[in-house]
Amino acid sequence: MAVLIDAINVKKRTLFELENIPFVCLDAEVSTPTARGGQTLVRLKCRNLLNSAVFEKTFKAGEKFKEPDLQKVPASYLYSDGSGYHFLDQDSFETLTLADEVVGTAIELLIEGTVVELLKYNGNPIGLELPTFVELEVTVSEPGVRGDSSSGSVTKPATLQTGLEIRVPLFIKQGEKVKVSTETRLFAGRA
Repeated sequence: MAVLIDAINVKKRTLFELENIPFVCLDAEVSTPTARGGQTLVRLKCRNLLNSAVFEKTFKAGEKFKEPDLQKVPASYLYSDGSGYHFLDQDSFETLTLADEVVGTAIELLIEGTVVELLKYNGNPIGLELPTFVELEVTVSEPGVRGDSSSGSVTKPATLQTGLEIRVPLFIKQGEKVKVSTETRLFAGRA
């Protein structure tokens, strides 16, 4: 039997199913009534895991959602070609080809061999969950100039091996590896 989740228990990153579509909660706000007899309402900001659409909706606290039939499978990124992005399922060792819509902008953080969590809904891949940080090599970075810090900004632009451009501290040189946060896409330190 499917597990039911009360709307009031839905928190950030909770996965739930609404009208046979899987969603992830991005933000939850509970509003309790001031008048007697009023109902507690939960305002949820959610992302549709099938098409990445984001919406906000208010639910009564007692409304129930099904837990979606989602599996997280470890997979390593192999390569991309005209037919899509290829990943190796680490459990079954089968090669899975994902379309552009499924991978999206995550490709800017993937290099060969990166292990991700592949999200499967009813057995079909629908998305990726990246590790918290990835290590990427700086391919283009101008040398830092001492006077650059006068503006208060002590960073410079750098292009990484995947083509992603981020801001890094002045001491980072071309050829160095840096840690990048996959959530914010910001420099997180030297690798």
